Amino acid sequence: MAIGFDFTGKAVLITGGTRGLGRAMAQGFAEAGADLIVSSRKPEACEKVAAELRELGGKAVGIPCHVGEWDQVNALADKAWEAFGKIDVLINNAGMSPGAPSSVETSEALFDKIIAVNLKGAFRLTALIGSRMAEGEGGSIINISSTGALRPAPAFAPYAAAKAALNTVSVAFAKEFAPKVRVNVISPGSFETDISAGWQDRETMKARIGLKRFGDPREIVATALYLAGDTASYSTGANITVDGGA
Repeated sequence: MAIGFDFTGKAVLITGGTRGLGRAMAQGFAEAGADLIVSSRKPEACEKVAAELRELGGKAVGIPCHVGEWDQVNALADKAWEAFGKIDVLINNAGMSPGAPSSVETSEALFDKIIAVNLKGAFRLTALIGSRMAEGEGGSIINISSTGALRPAPAFAPYAAAKAALNTVSVAFAKEFAPKVRVNVISPGSFETDISAGWQDRETMKARIGLKRFGDPREIVATALYLAGDTASYSTGANITVDGGA
């Protein structure tokens, strides 16, 4: 069990939960006793990770969903709630961060897809799950943003814009669903995931970070556990950076 955190009997839904930071958080919550619902676009990945989480001794189900599709998000909210009869913690982690050669060469299709996956899906799922939490026993919602929204780079402007908007709507949701639901943001920096393997100039990037390295995905888990649990009972509308001092 994760030291200092006990989520026994709590139901946790994580989008983008089958790889990278989402998978690390799912494992961390499972180790802390939570029941998990993991979601991503691929059904086989959802079931594979859910099976791995069940091996830790708890309950876990996988529900595929493309968060950029409004109807699929509606279905995810219903299926996730039905799985355990409640959701205590929602983590909107699904995202994508493709670059473009320049702003003028950014296609409409790419722009729309980035906004849909990084903002629209999280907005809709927060609205659906948050309203149910507020009508019930309450809960905690964590939106995974990015330090790119705080320090935007030209090649990733649409992604930075989507995450900056996610930061903004998170504050609005924190006010809308208070006092029974807390809504907070984690803004990760550069982490060693499957996506980072394709980054160029990795050593130059590391040199700009205070700790001179990329983060291990497990290093985001404690922040998520903190914000999700009672130890953060007076924190809502907050944005915590986990970036190694970038």
